[in-house]
Amino acid sequence: MASRLVAYLDSIRARDPAPRSRWEILLYPGVLAVAMHRVAHWLFEGELFFLARFVNHLSRVLTAIDIHPGAKIGRNLFIDHGFSVIGETAEIGDNVTIYQCVTLGGTNPADGVAGKRHPTLEDGVIVGSGAQVLGPITVGKGARVGANAVVTKDVPEGAVMVGIPAKPTLMDAEQYQKDFIPYGTVCSDLCDPAGQRLEGMKAEIDRLQARIDALLAERKQTERQDLFG
Repeated sequence: MASRLVAYLDSIRARDPAPRSRWEILLYPGVLAVAMHRVAHWLFEGELFFLARFVNHLSRVLTAIDIHPGAKIGRNLFIDHGFSVIGETAEIGDNVTIYQCVTLGGTNPADGVAGKRHPTLEDGVIVGSGAQVLGPITVGKGARVGANAVVTKDVPEGAVMVGIPAKPTLMDAEQYQKDFIPYGTVCSDLCDPAGQRLEGMKAEIDRLQARIDALLAERKQTERQDLFG
C-alpha cells in the first residue's frame, strides 16, 4: 500500500515541477479527489448509492472536483487544480493527466437508452485546461487535447487535438517524441487555431489588396491611352 502511494506521488512529481516534496503533493486537491473517489466507487460497486453520492459531494466541496462514483479510473491519474467534472460512465486509463476546468461530459443517447454516455481516455492521455471531451468517444493512447478544445469524435492514438471542434494538428518531431508535454500542447503558433485562422485571413487580405492595386494600375493605363489616343 505504501509503495503504491509513493509510486503515485512520484508519478505526479514527474509531471509537475512545482512540488518540493511528496508531502506537498499530498495536499493537492486532485490527489484528495482521486482518493475519495476510490472510496465512493467502492460504495457504488456495492450498490450503496446514497453513501457513494455523499462521499462524492463531500469531495466536491473540499476539492472543487466532481467525479461521479460510477466513473472508472486507472492508476496514477493526475488532476492538476480543480473545477473539473468527470461523468458516470467515463473510463480513464493509467497515467492520464487532466488540467483545470476540464469536462468529461455526456451526451443524450439517440435511442433514449441510458448507457455509455461519457468518454474513455486511454493510457497516457493529456487533457489541457478548459477542454471539453463529450460523448461516448475514445481518446486513444498517448493523445493530447489542447486547452479549450471541444472533442466530440474519436481521437486516434498519439494525435494532438486543438480547436472548436477539435481537429488534429501537426507538431514538431522533437516535441512529439517527448514522454510528457505539460498542458497537452507546446506553446507554438502551430497549435493555435485562432492564430492559424488569423494568418490565413491576413494572407487573403494581402492577395486581394494586390489584385486591387493591379486593377487600378490597369485602369489608369487604359485612361491614359484613351486621353492621348
